[in-house]
Parts: sequence; C-alpha cells; structure tokens
Amino acid sequence: MARRLSTQIFAAQLIILFTTVVIGFALFARQARSTLDHQYQQRSVAIASTVAGMSDVRACLEETAGCTEPLQTIASSVETATGATYVVIFDRHDIRMTHPNPALIGKKNDEPLAVLDGRTHMGTDRGSLGLSANGKAPVWGPGGKVIGEVSVGVKETTVAGVLRQQLPSYAVWFLLALGGGAIASWLLARHLKRRTFGLELDEIALLLREREATLHGIREGVIACDPDDRITMVNDEARRLLGLGVAPTGDRLPDVLPQGRLLDVLTGSEWARDAVVLTDDFALLVNKMPVFLGGRPHGTVVTLRDRTEIAALLRELDGVRRLTDTLRAQHHEFSNNMHTVAGLIELGEHEDALAFLTDVQTGQTAFADAVRERISAPPIVGLLLGKAAAASERGVDLRLSEDSWLGDTPEKVHALTTIVGNLIDNALEAVAPDGGRIDVEICEDHQEILIEVTDNGPGVPEELRDRIFLDGFTTKPEQDGARRGIGLALVHRLVQRLGGSIEVVAGPGARFVVRLPVGAAHRPRREVRSA
Repeated sequence: MARRLSTQIFAAQLIILFTTVVIGFALFARQARSTLDHQYQQRSVAIASTVAGMSDVRACLEETAGCTEPLQTIASSVETATGATYVVIFDRHDIRMTHPNPALIGKKNDEPLAVLDGRTHMGTDRGSLGLSANGKAPVWGPGGKVIGEVSVGVKETTVAGVLRQQLPSYAVWFLLALGGGAIASWLLARHLKRRTFGLELDEIALLLREREATLHGIREGVIACDPDDRITMVNDEARRLLGLGVAPTGDRLPDVLPQGRLLDVLTGSEWARDAVVLTDDFALLVNKMPVFLGGRPHGTVVTLRDRTEIAALLRELDGVRRLTDTLRAQHHEFSNNMHTVAGLIELGEHEDALAFLTDVQTGQTAFADAVRERISAPPIVGLLLGKAAAASERGVDLRLSEDSWLGDTPEKVHALTTIVGNLIDNALEAVAPDGGRIDVEICEDHQEILIEVTDNGPGVPEELRDRIFLDGFTTKPEQDGARRGIGLALVHRLVQRLGGSIEVVAGPGARFVVRLPVGAAHRPRREVRSA
C-alpha cells in the first residue's frame, strides 16, 4: 500500500537532511584538520625561531666542536616545555646536532638545508619520526650568514588526537541542527497535508485530470481570477467567447480585455448575476461570484454563456409576436370596418358604404405605396409597414419624413433593420399606451445614411443619457420573463462596428440620430404618414 503524502515528504526531507549533515560534518572535519595543521605549523615556526635566536645555540653552532651535548639539553627542555615532538638543530653542513633519537645525532640529513634563503619555512614534513607539522628557522651567525637550522615538528597523530577531542562538541551541534531540521520537515509535511485538504498524490492527479476534462468539456466559459484580477484558470470556451490568446494565464484582465462594460463587470467589486453583456461578436450572459477559503477572499469565478443565437431567436420570436398582434389588430379593424359597411347597407346607405370602403382602401394603399417608393430595400419596407400597423393599434401616429429615401444597401440591410426596428420599438414603448407620434427619417446620400427616430414621449433624462446604451441597463420592468436593456445596447454596438455614430438629442420627447458611412445619391421626398 502506498505511503501517505505527508510521510513521503517527511522521509524524503529527512534523508536529504541526514545526507547534507553528514557531508557537511565531513567537510567541516576536513577543514578543521587543515586549520589545526596550519596552527601547529605556525607554532612550530615560532618555536624554531625562538630556539634559533638563543645566544647559546648561535655560539655553539659557530664552534661546532663539543656543542652536541649542550644543544641536546636545550632541545630536550624545549620539547618538554612546548609539547613539540622534536627539536632538531642542524649546523651549516646539514649535520644533526640534536635529535630525539640519539643514534641520528652527528648524522647528515638526506635533504639540504631549507633555510639557506634566509626565510622561515613551514609545512608537513615526512621525516625519520613520521609525518609531522613542521616549522624551520635559520640560525644567523656573525656577518649575517646562515650557520644552521632549527627544525621543530609535531607529529600528525598528535594533531589528529586534538581534532578527535574537539569533534564530539561539534557533532552535538550538527545533531541538534539535524533534529531541528527533522522537526521543521515534519511540521512542513503536516502543513502541506492541510494545504492539500488531506488528499494523496494519486487523488490530486485524478482531480486535476477530472478538472481539465470538465472545464474543457463544458459549453460554458469559465474564468478564475485571484484578488488582483490575475487570470489563474481559463477554459477553451472562455477563450473563444472573449477572444483571448492561447495562454492568458498569469495575465491581468485589464491587460487582455479592451475597455468597456465587459471589463467593468469582470473587474468590478460587485457580484454579477445573469448580467447581459454585448461584445463585438457575442451576446453574453455573465455570472460573477467571489470565492472564499477559510473566511478569506480567494478571488472570483466567472461563467460566460453564449446567448447570441438565443437573443436572435428571441428577437425573431418577438417579431413574430408583434406580427401576430398586428394581424390580430388588422383582423379587429377589418371586422369593425365590415360591421360598419354591413350597417350602412342595412340602412340602405349604399353610397356611404362604398365611400367608406374607398377611404379605407385608399389610406392603407397610399401609405404602403409611398413607403415602397422611397425605400428600396424590401426588409426595411416590410419593417416600416409592420411597425405602422402596430403603432396604429396602440393609437400612435407613425410617420415617415418627406426627405426619406434609401437604396438597396444590401451590405447593411440587416444592420439597418435591427437599428430602425429597435429605435421604433423603443419609441413605441415611450409613447404608448397614451398614444402619441413617432417621426422616422431615413436619408441616404453619397457620404452617409442618416436615421432619425423622434417621439413626443417623456424623453431621456439628462442623468441617464450616458447609461442608456449600456448592456442590460433599462428603466422598464421585465415582460413575460424576457430580459430588457439589450435593444439600445445592440444598436450602439452595431453602429460602432459599422464606423458610425449615435446620439440622443435634447428636446421635447426623445430623438435618436444615427449616422452610418455609405455612398449613394440623395433624393428629397415629401412626408408620408401612416393611415
């Protein structure tokens, strides 16, 4: 059975600590041995220099005959006083005048004097007594000539013995360091265990695989950010919906997203619940929730749902509903007209019945023919006729201005349909149910397409003019569960995408002016009003 994660971490760190301490202790012992060798070499040089400076030693070496015994006495006393292993005095001919081994006294050394250069020397010497820490000093005679050498040494076994006496105290400190490291490793292993919520390595790996499969398999975009709005996780759908790069992880949201409402929603301090946000390509439903771990803020999680197709279907459904309402209104109007005609016929007023039918037919046909004459794009014609019928049912007078004229404009007809339809719907809601008037002007020339929709409703308050084009902003309640605040935002986004402009002009009622760049000819026309 696999060991627990905390046990593996503790065991691995303990092995590393033990190995490090052992290697460190060995290196320290080696350095301590080298330091002791150097200290004993310096001590040997000091002793040798002291002996070389003695007057008795200098006097004897000047007259070598009969000086062996006095020099040996001096050397023995120095060895006893200083703890040196040997004190050997050589004359100018490299003859041993003193030595711990009496058999070597008077014998010539195998090596030449090392102090003939007039300087002291120290090092490790392998002599007749074995390896030793050695120091050598010259003996000066009259006239500044070297007349001998004093060699003092301490056996390396003695140095090693001193090191062995010191090492136990150092070992205690290393063992304390090892124990402290082991305790720290154990505490770290427990801390890591808590940070991983008690999960083992295999469980963490499984969770990671499941998270990756889940995040990249769902159709919702998911973004996780830290408290500094830095992206810590993003799935493929979020990259597609927001147009992010391949690997934005680690970047801050303001650095990867353009300025706009989407960035304001994602980086704002408030929560977002089903907020509608429009981008250049998508209508998104955004949910933003903060994340708390241990009672502390840990960032935010944002989910994104693509509502583009649903929003389009809802607009299409709304158009069908309005068409149905228009047909129902026309049916009611037709029934009323037929009742009127039937009543006139029953009363025998045949001429009045015929005149009534002629007036009804002429009014409806005149408005439709006038719109077709001035608007060449069939979708716009159908839109205006449908909106006129809906306005008539609500008691609203919808008029097309006398200067209106529009060509086919196939490259912009879909956008124009959306812009004009939303502006008229917005005006209808502003003036209904109290009735009112809506003036529509669509003019095309060689530079631009001008769209003006004016109503005589309450108008747009000054403090709201900078907010009415924001995604999701509305002053109207939800209707049949449908979300509001998309129409004007969609118009604003379409106008910007086409390189145009939109503004709200102050005055009685509300007046929206849209300008779109395009090339065509201008034809002034008289005003056309709905029947």
